[in-house]
Amino acid sequence: MSGAKRTALLVGCGRVAQGDGDEHAVPEALADVGVDTRWAVWDDPAEDFAAADIVIPRSTWDYPERRDEFLAWCASVPGLANRASVVRWNTDKAYLLDLAAGGVDVVPTELAAPGETPQWPDRDFVVKPSVGAGSRGAARFTPAGHDAAARHLRALHDDGYTALVQPYQPAVDSEGETALVFFGGQYSHAFTKGPMLSGADLDESGLFVTEKLGTATPRGPWRALAEDALDAAAARLGLPRTALLYARVDLVRTASGEPALLELELSEPSLGFRQADADAPVRFASAVRAALT
Repeated sequence: MSGAKRTALLVGCGRVAQGDGDEHAVPEALADVGVDTRWAVWDDPAEDFAAADIVIPRSTWDYPERRDEFLAWCASVPGLANRASVVRWNTDKAYLLDLAAGGVDVVPTELAAPGETPQWPDRDFVVKPSVGAGSRGAARFTPAGHDAAARHLRALHDDGYTALVQPYQPAVDSEGETALVFFGGQYSHAFTKGPMLSGADLDESGLFVTEKLGTATPRGPWRALAEDALDAAAARLGLPRTALLYARVDLVRTASGEPALLELELSEPSLGFRQADADAPVRFASAVRAALT
């Protein structure tokens, strides 16, 4: 694409139309490699998404309540990255069962569809919707709180959601989650996310829980698990890992001291540019440029 000017759309939603500020350095990094960038809203009927060379969902965080509509939009955008088949699979956390079946070390996960009752763990546990963003609808319960958990489950079911039940990992209280970020299948950087289930507040948009973020330098076994998760996802989707423009792999430390996968974000995750080194936007821009070729 040498000498050719390309266009990229960073995509938000009506309530977070230009992201949360994390991508502030990305447009300049893209401009330096010949890619013009601007923001758009995914359900704006006046926007011609097909005219852009690449369309990158960033803060499309209202999709859980409108997932079918959002997936239809994804399928209509020829330059979507990550592509629509990835978004369809990844916006339902049932994908965790696929990854576990593929041999990835995943935090134990049970799904409870409307009308189903899970086997409640005998330790602290989390109940959250299988389709959700920004930790909305997630709640933590104790072994003595099965009645409260059942009420929360019933509320999720009444809203049409399948629920996800996972044992809570106590290390999150002291060290949070570690999010490893990849661009074009290659490791870029990592950051930490503090616990969000105890009295956390939604931001002013009402779409995501505010987080305490920090820098991280994960050890080899953590990076290896993150790569294993990406490889398993790519195999499940029939894609090379390099076809994933961006990925965020959220890991937690288990009681044994080893890492386990909590979530794999391939659709619209915050990528922690503010917690990364100054070259992270440059690496992202290079991955975008590679995707355009």
